[in-house]
Amino acid sequence: MLKLDSVTATVVIASLVALGPLATDMYLPALPAMGQALGAGAGEMQLTLSVYMAGFAVAQLVCGPLSDRYGRKPVMLGGLGLFAAASIGCALAETVETILLMRLLQALGGATGPVLGRAAVRDIHEPARAAVIMSYVAMIMAVAPALAPTFGGVLLSTFGWPALFVFLAGYAVLAGAVLALALPEPLSPHLRQSVRVSALLRSYRIVLSDSGFRVYSLTNALVFGGVFAFLSGASFVLIDSMGVSAAHFGYYFAFIVVGYVSGSFAASRLSQRLGVDRLVLLGAAASAVGGAVMAALAWSQVYAVAAVIVPQMVYMFGVGLVLPQAMAGALAPFPERAGTASALFGFLQMTIASAMGVCVGQLHDGTSRMMALVIAGTGLLGLLVFATGRRRGAAVAPAGSAADA
Repeated sequence: MLKLDSVTATVVIASLVALGPLATDMYLPALPAMGQALGAGAGEMQLTLSVYMAGFAVAQLVCGPLSDRYGRKPVMLGGLGLFAAASIGCALAETVETILLMRLLQALGGATGPVLGRAAVRDIHEPARAAVIMSYVAMIMAVAPALAPTFGGVLLSTFGWPALFVFLAGYAVLAGAVLALALPEPLSPHLRQSVRVSALLRSYRIVLSDSGFRVYSLTNALVFGGVFAFLSGASFVLIDSMGVSAAHFGYYFAFIVVGYVSGSFAASRLSQRLGVDRLVLLGAAASAVGGAVMAALAWSQVYAVAAVIVPQMVYMFGVGLVLPQAMAGALAPFPERAGTASALFGFLQMTIASAMGVCVGQLHDGTSRMMALVIAGTGLLGLLVFATGRRRGAAVAPAGSAADA
């Protein structure tokens, strides 16, 4: 068994957290081809993303409290098994309705990896250290969305779109085997909580009553909503509207991930010096600027790949600063309820992300305008929420950080 605070254990946790972006990013280049094969339009294919995110959001409300009672490992292992089975169902699907059902089941299982991976980091590390570790986890797991669209494009052109889901099933099986055999249970027995309905409701009330949790979580959710708006619209904007090939889509997507990795790396280096609050504020500001520039270019009818990719790189740099720090700040007050807090944190994130995806899918007009407008809106709202909450003293960096020093 690995030591929980070892580098190798952190990599294993990151691979579990990466299940979320893998399940969304890998098949992005295949969305137009899947639509043609299944006789579905852009709006219907976008629903395969939003249904996944909605199921992911709801599943976290269940798996978080269950893991607070029974431990992280058994809940994650069950979720990985369901995810693998649903992935095979996606590969065998012949109608868009079947794909939607399988994507929902995929989400119910896949939620366990990211939400309990985050909780495990809080189990293992104190708040200030957890912010640093989550920045490293963010960098490690960024390899998944960087490579996933490119690899997905190769699988698509070589074997067809079902191969993407077969790969996801294999990844889940391998991750489950490593988890079962190599990682100890991170949740201490004395921290386990009751799963009685009254106890669960009390835990939710305690977490939601914390103003800092609300500000960090809502800021994170809004900024992440812009990421999902891009994921929902990028393949249709770049492939259908701008003529980028499915095989080359991943290369452009890699530029986006460079922005995210750069932000995560900067967060890992600056977290102890600047503290959580300042980094979240800087990140939200960067995302707001990137989104505003993209919208200004799109509504000025500058329909070029660079007019989408470069501003989104700036947006993603801000996301790399915000996400790990906001997670650490939101979970810091709840060492005994890390699973519940992580579940609520993820529920809000995925609910808003799903809504932004639906907006992009329903409003798509064949150009980048509506996607850019949604991205700009989420970035600006995220900055407003955090700046307002910080001014009122709601957002407070975890103990041991240098925020506001």
